[in-house]
Amino acid sequence: MSLSVFGLAPVYVEWLLWGFAVTLLLSAAACAAATLGGILLCAARISPLRVFNLPARIYLAVFRNTPLLVQIFFWYFAGSAVFPAPLLEWFNTPHTVALGFAGQTWLSFRLPSFEFWAGFTALSFYTTAFVAEEFRSGLRAVPEGQREGGASLGLSPSLVFMLIVIPQAVRHAFAPLLGQYMNAVKNSSLTMAIGVAELSYASRQVETETFQTFEAFGIATVLYIVAVAAIEGVGELVRRRRERKYGRGALT
Repeated sequence: MSLSVFGLAPVYVEWLLWGFAVTLLLSAAACAAATLGGILLCAARISPLRVFNLPARIYLAVFRNTPLLVQIFFWYFAGSAVFPAPLLEWFNTPHTVALGFAGQTWLSFRLPSFEFWAGFTALSFYTTAFVAEEFRSGLRAVPEGQREGGASLGLSPSLVFMLIVIPQAVRHAFAPLLGQYMNAVKNSSLTMAIGVAELSYASRQVETETFQTFEAFGIATVLYIVAVAAIEGVGELVRRRRERKYGRGALT
């Protein structure tokens, strides 16, 4: 970066861009984990078996009704207390992984710190609870007549669920799920409280170094908007493609 942005020196703009990269990595990893966890949690929540249903209800009650910041501190300090000292020391020591061939390094990257993993765990568990409810709402939005129609065709209950119910439930849950992914990007800023060097943390560091508050947080705001707009843009592209293929209302 050779040019200043909003009056910030190039080195500080680089700090912000690195923080933005950490935000994207943290958010993407948490969203992927939350999507998988949300599917499993939703399956447990709608299960008629109490051995699955009850723990799912407790999970939803705990993680949806406690502040994310509290959960972040819990995972950070719980990990520090529970992990064996050698493992904790390994997490807190920077490690670099190099990929290459025949003595030549093609790519090298530093493994995430303990703070990153604590933030990832907290954000994933928290987002999973909301993603599971979005999936459950999508399932409930499928009319009962769809199941009855599948059964009248001779399909087994499992095939009706897989071939008829789930595709429609995904369409109903698509837009709310994108909203949860956007929330995950914004919620990742709370991990600065435990020292994760994401965008908000980098903005604070730049502001402390330069006293250029408006510039530092102005750039951070623009970058957050870019990330959220990108998710919304992907959703819009998918919606238009579905409409061209299946007609208007394909994702509603």
